[in-house]
This record gives sequence, structure tokens and C-alpha cells, in this order.
Amino acid sequence: MGAPKAPPLPESVNARYGLKNSGVDRTSRRGYNYVSTAAKDMWERLFDESYRADVSIITSDCSSIPAHASILGMASPVFKSMLKKSRKRGRRHTISVRGVPHQAVRVFIRFLYSSCYEQEEMNENVLPLLVLSHVFMVPSLKRECEQQLENQLLNDDNVVDVFQISLLCDAPRLSIFCHRLILKNFTTISATEGWRVMKKSHPMLEKELVESAIEADSRKRERLRKMEERKIYHQLYEAMEALVHICRDGCRTIGPHDKVLKGNEAPCDFSACKGLELLVRHFAGCKLRVPGGCVHCKRMWQLLELHSRLCSEPNECKVPLCRNFKEKIQQQTKKDEMKWKILVKKILRAKNIAGAPFFSSALAIGAS
Repeated sequence: MGAPKAPPLPESVNARYGLKNSGVDRTSRRGYNYVSTAAKDMWERLFDESYRADVSIITSDCSSIPAHASILGMASPVFKSMLKKSRKRGRRHTISVRGVPHQAVRVFIRFLYSSCYEQEEMNENVLPLLVLSHVFMVPSLKRECEQQLENQLLNDDNVVDVFQISLLCDAPRLSIFCHRLILKNFTTISATEGWRVMKKSHPMLEKELVESAIEADSRKRERLRKMEERKIYHQLYEAMEALVHICRDGCRTIGPHDKVLKGNEAPCDFSACKGLELLVRHFAGCKLRVPGGCVHCKRMWQLLELHSRLCSEPNECKVPLCRNFKEKIQQQTKKDEMKWKILVKKILRAKNIAGAPFFSSALAIGAS
């Protein structure tokens, strides 16, 4: 008999109870169960129908949103304090929440009842909701607003506004997201309406962002310069490897000058071999083979001297003039000597080689 069929994966708790857009903690906790759809719907009805509501929330357009003091007080310590200080008008407390749109306040109060929201309402009111959740100390909604902005709602048009609000609302992670996006798309973002408004209202913040952008651009150019520099050093080291390979072993692809290349030879492992072999052949036959006489020969002289600086076994080395260059090192000025030492150090560092030059032993391993 074959192995029994594996059981299906358990259904998502969020899908089972219809909590797609819920600000509640989405991870399971031992000893607790997620509420059913019926319970969630009951809290929604309690908010929508305002059954025995005893609080009136007055918004910026002078509209009123009915609510329940016990729920507001339990969901927000700020509301709890305000309810203690507020005076009753008849049988109801009155609390004023101004400075944000009426719809945003309604979505906020609804979240306090059921920890739920509609995605479309979140998209339209995420910034006012972030402010309200910070002011009234509702951390679950504040986290949800931050995640919505970080994951999908942050863009070039609103990033300046979000950045300012994140600083005011003590949302450091969100402010870092905004700062990175501003530096990444600085040219586009600095031309938006939000940037112009910030420049007038918060000139010091605008100045700091400009300085950050200049510094970031400088770091980027320096990083690119170093990458290009490392690339050149890497190519020089490969040229030195190929030079020893040609002079000591004879290239399997190009072949030494006194041998005919066989058709079944494997391709050469040294990427710089072909170009360097052509340079060597030019150097061997050039009539202006003196430093400064021919550009190609001058480059060959420099490569030969660089090899001598890297080679640790000049007496056994097959590269031409290696020993001669070693002897001439004693006659160079300190300034020239320092330049060559710095170049050798950077080449070895680019290949992650520590310690003194050991070209011959390293190549012996690579050629085996």
C-alpha cells in the first residue's frame, strides 16, 4: 500500500472569519480565539444603529457621530480622559474632533468598535487616520496605517506630506521609508506641490532634505568611483595571471609561438589571455620598443614592471625582465616607489589577498 494522502492545509483564520481588512493581530495566540463573523457584525451594527449611544462626536463640518462612552473609553485612554472632563448635554457627552475630514473620523470611530475598515476608505483617509490614531493613542490602527503606507500607498506625490506627518506622529520606521524614497527620486519629488508647500511652511526641513540629497549623491558617485577602481585593479591582476600563464605554460587556446594549436584543445581559463598575448607579440616585434616610443609597448613595459612587483620568485620566473626590474627597484626614487607600493596593495586588496605578494605560488595553484 502507498503512503496515505496528506491532509489539506488548514484554512486561513482571516478567511474563515472574514477579517481581511482587520487591524487586529493576525497571529494565533494560545488561549485566545478569533471572533466569529456574527460577533463582528454585531459590533458593526452597534456602531451603525447607535443603539443607546451616549456620546456625540462633533467633526469639522459640525456633523455629529453618535458613539458609546464605554467603548471609546476602553479603546482610547485619551477618549477616556476627555469623557471624564466633558459636560453632559441632556443625556449625552459631547466631544469635538476637528482638523480632519468627517469621513475620516467616522472610519476611525468604526475601527474602535470592530477593529475593521474598508480598504477603499483606508486608501482615501490613511493620513488623517494616522494622525487620529496617534493623537488618541490607538496603536493597532497606527501600525496598520504605517504598514499600508509602507506597502502600497506611499508614492512620489504624497511622500513629502507623509514624511512630515510621520515626524509629528512619532513614526520613525515610516519616516525612514519616506526619507529613502525622497532621496531616490529627489528630482521628481522636489517638483511636486507637496514639496513647494513644505518649502514655505518648513524651510529648515526642506534645507535638511536638500543637504541629505547632496550627501547621498556624493556617496553614490564615490561608491561608483571605487567600484570602477576595483574593476580596473581586478583586470590588472587578471592580466598579471595571464602574463605568467603565457610565458610559463603557453596558452592552450592561442598557443606559444613555436607550437601549433590542436583542434581539440580546451578553451583557456584566463579571460585576459587573448588580448595580452597579442600585446606580447606586438612588443616582441615592435621596432620602437622603448619607453615612450610606442603606446602599446609603453603599456607592456608597465605591465612587466607591475609583474615584478607582484612576483615573489624572480630567479625562477619565466616572465621576461622580471629579475631586471627587481634590481632596478633599488634605484627608484621614494616617490615612485611609494606609488608602485600603493598600486600593488590596491590590486591585492581587490582580489582579497592578504600579506606580501606571492604571485608565483598563487598562480601555481591556479594553473594546476
